[in-house]
Amino acid sequence: MKDSKKLPATASRREFLKYGAAASTFFIVPRHVLGGSGYVPPSDQLGLAAIGSGGKGASDIRLAAGEGMERVVALCDVDFGGSAARTVEAFPNAKRYADFREMLEKEKDIDAVTISTPDHVHGPAAVYAMERGKHVYVQKPLTHNIREARLLTEMARERKVVTQMGNQGGSNPYLKLVQEWVDSGKLGKIHKVQVWTNRPVWPQGIAFPQPDPTMKPDTLDWNLWLGPAPEIPYTPNIAPFNWRGWWDYGTGALGDVGCHLIDIPFRTLKLHYPLDAECSVASLFSQMWTPDYHPEGAPSASFITLHFPATEKSQTPIEMTWSDGGIRPSHPEIIPADHEIGGTGSQNGVLIIGEKGLISTNINDSSPLMPKLYLNDGTVEIGPQSEEDMAPEYGHQRYWVAACKAGFDSPEHRALTSSFDYAGPMTETVLMGNLAIRSYMLRKADANGRMQYYGRQKLLWDGDNMRITNLEDANQFVTRTYREGWAI
Repeated sequence: MKDSKKLPATASRREFLKYGAAASTFFIVPRHVLGGSGYVPPSDQLGLAAIGSGGKGASDIRLAAGEGMERVVALCDVDFGGSAARTVEAFPNAKRYADFREMLEKEKDIDAVTISTPDHVHGPAAVYAMERGKHVYVQKPLTHNIREARLLTEMARERKVVTQMGNQGGSNPYLKLVQEWVDSGKLGKIHKVQVWTNRPVWPQGIAFPQPDPTMKPDTLDWNLWLGPAPEIPYTPNIAPFNWRGWWDYGTGALGDVGCHLIDIPFRTLKLHYPLDAECSVASLFSQMWTPDYHPEGAPSASFITLHFPATEKSQTPIEMTWSDGGIRPSHPEIIPADHEIGGTGSQNGVLIIGEKGLISTNINDSSPLMPKLYLNDGTVEIGPQSEEDMAPEYGHQRYWVAACKAGFDSPEHRALTSSFDYAGPMTETVLMGNLAIRSYMLRKADANGRMQYYGRQKLLWDGDNMRITNLEDANQFVTRTYREGWAI
């Protein structure tokens, strides 16, 4: 063994973890990092906390903790009377907080946090945690807007913290089969990608609900739930889930599953920022000739087109289309009519189309990926149609924990499938679709008092500088207005 500097006898657990990241020749890898049973001494345990402890947050903190292999120090949630109550039962010794800022100031034994709040709080919570040197696991989409995604990506490098976005399908081992089909040249030059989903499955494309403070649950801290969003009276049918369709809190169907679906071609083809974005959306008519107008929320269905420059994987420019609201591409002739496209019932999927054939896959969250290859010469290769003996959520959270212990820029860190270096640009691409949708709803009255929708055009994107170059008003959607005390 190489000589290495000795750790002081009085070193704290935090110093041990920090030292282990810097001195890989001496670092002892904790037992059962990726699962299994057995005692793990406290000195080998990561101090974890959850920001958002119910819903998806319950499984994120549970899987990160690894059935007792790490120590859950604290739990944060704005409503412990909801689904977070089960997380309290699972971790009865963890201290409880409603405000993540208070938790991170008071609990000095936290090494890393999972962030599983509604979308609009992802950015502020991650910034607050990384400023204090905490490693972060942030649910998808990484952020509510493009500027936040860029900020988190750069901050993770500057603060040297280990990061992972919660698009667990990025760790699905069957993605390697899709990558092999592309890398082997079986498709030839790839020119088009089609992505679609049956989402939304929540109320969307309608008027914002009316407030009713009398209906607020006693256990809910509504002010903290609003976070950076404008202050409004308690409004039913928003929390805990239906916030997804409203721009102040959610990111629509794209934010819900875009980071699972778009992840597949973005990762496989090594895409980067798109060059432009264009969209059309469904119109609802409550009265003749006058479409309903609800710019405060996402539409019931949309169709997005993005263009990307050629990469080493595609060799030619790529056109990517996204459709939601149950609208899907036509069934390609090369795929037999009795074969589903994408996943079960053809409800969600990705088609990667080249000059020699195409690849069809399902959503890659925790659904069977169901990869299939169809070539023009009649060749058909069917990958696994079920996923057996897989680690829970493909070990996505546990890989992040192992990387936290190994340290920033360790082999374990570099092996993560959705660290912010990757997840940031991919999230920006997903959110470009929402920028196009919100720009599509821009309008102003002409000289005759008729409304003109002046944002319904192809938007040219300067990705490096985060700017639409041909419609200045569209740039308001690159970021957001923050409530006082929540700006980042």
